[in-house]
Amino acid sequence: MAAESRLDQHRRTDIRNRWLLSAPALIVILLAASGPLLIVVVYSFLTPGSYGDVAWKPSLEGWLSVFMQRDIFDDTLSLADAHVTIFWRSIRLALMTTIATLILGFPTAYFIATRREDRRDLWLFLITIPFWTNLLIRTFAMLQIIRNEGIINLVLMKLGIISAPLQMLYTDFAILLGMVYVYLPLMVLPIYASMEKLDFRLLEAAYDLYATRFAVLRRIIVPLVKPGIIAGSILVFIPAIGAYVTPNVLGGGKNMMLANLIELQFGQGRNWPLGAALSISVMAIVMAALLVYVRNAGTSEVRHG
Repeated sequence: MAAESRLDQHRRTDIRNRWLLSAPALIVILLAASGPLLIVVVYSFLTPGSYGDVAWKPSLEGWLSVFMQRDIFDDTLSLADAHVTIFWRSIRLALMTTIATLILGFPTAYFIATRREDRRDLWLFLITIPFWTNLLIRTFAMLQIIRNEGIINLVLMKLGIISAPLQMLYTDFAILLGMVYVYLPLMVLPIYASMEKLDFRLLEAAYDLYATRFAVLRRIIVPLVKPGIIAGSILVFIPAIGAYVTPNVLGGGKNMMLANLIELQFGQGRNWPLGAALSISVMAIVMAALLVYVRNAGTSEVRHG
């Protein structure tokens, strides 16, 4: 008993010493991660300053202004149509980007996973090359392709398909195209990671039992690579809903998204509480998406574990 007591005491002492040694790093991480977020949360419950900043007077006006607006004459409340439109556009474009990257990324990942092992690294290398270039440069490259004098319009006019340039720039389509181009590798890589572990003998067995290609895809491939699909969807949806550079460049400021609206409130709008409330709202949407991912991933592990 004495030996066990000494062993337990030694174990507790060792754990305490490890926590003490880790404490400085944990404190720095906690302050660096939670400090700025706490400031944003506090700002969202304060009053806007006269020239930016905040006045240290508690107020819920910032949160109220996320979806409501006051009439400048009689202070009556009405729905903030512009904010609702921007929220809807951001969520819609983020979902469309996720779906489009999934449609393009799934066959790409399948193609890479079915190559010979000595060729897969080359294809993965080609997929990751865009990450070597700055996001702004990639966005400007897409701008040069879809502008009125860009490659697409020039080719279509040379072929006689159109007589005047198509207006693609500064539209929701341009933003969607740019985000699909930017975030496609984030969908391909997680799906490939799941696809690489797939036992392709299951597919051969299904074909031997006269299963159709669609049945094999729906009943075997998709269920087994579902964790990769969910992970890729989250990795695309989260940055897409908070995208700033791509909507700003390809949307031209006409088709704002949430990140552009937040920047406007902290800049020209000088309404920091509203900007902080909008930031927390975006975080809430992201957290909801992560909860969906965790729930689906846990269910998938239980089902296939």
